[in-house]
Amino acid sequence: MRLPSRTELLAMSHLAMPVVVAQVGLMAMGVVDTLMVGRVSAVALASVALGNLYFMTLIVPAQGTLMVLDPVVAQAVGARDDEGIARGVQRGFLLAAVLGVACSLLILPVHPILKLLHQPPELVPIATSYVLISILGVLPFLGFVVLRQSLMALTRMKVIIVVILLANLSNAFLNWVFVYGHLGSPAMGAPGSAWATVVSRWLMFLLLFALGARSLYHAIVPWRAESLHVAPLLSMLRLGLPIGLQQVLEFGVFGAIGVLMGILGTTEMAAHQIAINLASLTFMVPLGVGAAAAVRVGHAAGAADAEAARESSRAALVVGVGFMCVTAVAFLAVPRAIAAQYTNDVPVLGLAAALIPIAGVFQVFDGIQAVCAGVLRGLGDTRMPFLINLAGFWLAGLPVSIALGFYTPLRAAGLWWGFVAGLGVVAALLLYRVRLRLRGPVARTTIEADLMHFATDP
Repeated sequence: MRLPSRTELLAMSHLAMPVVVAQVGLMAMGVVDTLMVGRVSAVALASVALGNLYFMTLIVPAQGTLMVLDPVVAQAVGARDDEGIARGVQRGFLLAAVLGVACSLLILPVHPILKLLHQPPELVPIATSYVLISILGVLPFLGFVVLRQSLMALTRMKVIIVVILLANLSNAFLNWVFVYGHLGSPAMGAPGSAWATVVSRWLMFLLLFALGARSLYHAIVPWRAESLHVAPLLSMLRLGLPIGLQQVLEFGVFGAIGVLMGILGTTEMAAHQIAINLASLTFMVPLGVGAAAAVRVGHAAGAADAEAARESSRAALVVGVGFMCVTAVAFLAVPRAIAAQYTNDVPVLGLAAALIPIAGVFQVFDGIQAVCAGVLRGLGDTRMPFLINLAGFWLAGLPVSIALGFYTPLRAAGLWWGFVAGLGVVAALLLYRVRLRLRGPVARTTIEADLMHFATDP
């Protein structure tokens, strides 16, 4: 692979840095929840892990589907199509409302589903309360995603960072109040953390809507009548759904491993939560770089500039994968010291320290697949990444996890080695797909053509 130019590296880093800060800020809310609940008890920590796993498994497809705004809005920006930008943003809000209601209904039967999955009986009641409270934050969270993706496509990142920082302060303060019982609040433990998150999600949405109004005003006002028409809305949904399904496959396999950890025991689940929390935190960097790549590549595709798309892709890989190489070294070098920041429970600490180095091994693969997914999203290529995730995570990784976790002495570590196998396959196939797509010319995706064609129909 030819190295990118210094100019493109600087441009990618300039855009990626605020995206990464925003992604890490969002992840930090989960880290704070884990840290504070972890000081209550191992049962509380494991219950939050289980409840959050169930909740996110069902909301991830909706969040992923809304990332259709990456190619739709970014390519419209590259093509200097203001009406295409407006229609994309407005349809994003409509999709968020529909998906939010659907997700909330699917989340409701949490208690019988957790029992059906044979989760530890001491965890199910607390996890159920956590999830039911969290439903109140579904709609504002998806509304925030629409605003975030739209502003990112317009490269208006500062306001997103400000909002996320304020939401983190709110979340930390409210966790302190509700989890431990300060300022007159009862000590609610794990459910208190859910209330803190719900309030913070509403704050994120309302603040971003207010502070981002100037940048998005002409995309929201006036409301375009054609934004309500079904045919182009369905075209947008067809492009976005594979993104959502791709993220379901990725998150779902991690969720499946979490469920399998619960079968092994509470200690395994708590240690898994610590290790996955750390791995997820570092993953926010290549995920943010991938989001920046989707914007840069989307702009290039909208302008039909294939060389610019290739240059942006190379720069994104250098930045994103380079960072993950650094974090891999840290995870391999001092795992016990890192795990000690989360818990003082000796069995949990020991097992977490054994899992963290394995997370370090798959860091590089995770960086490659995250950046490549962003590049392909910017090109409007959404179906093939879905199939690649299906093959890599579910047909390769999960069987290895089950075999090593339940049929060898490795147990929890064996489940994690399956992550490495799955991520390796996905990373290799996505990188190959990127090379294929960037060999020839690039152009705006079908959804934009559909939207523009529809707008000119009599």
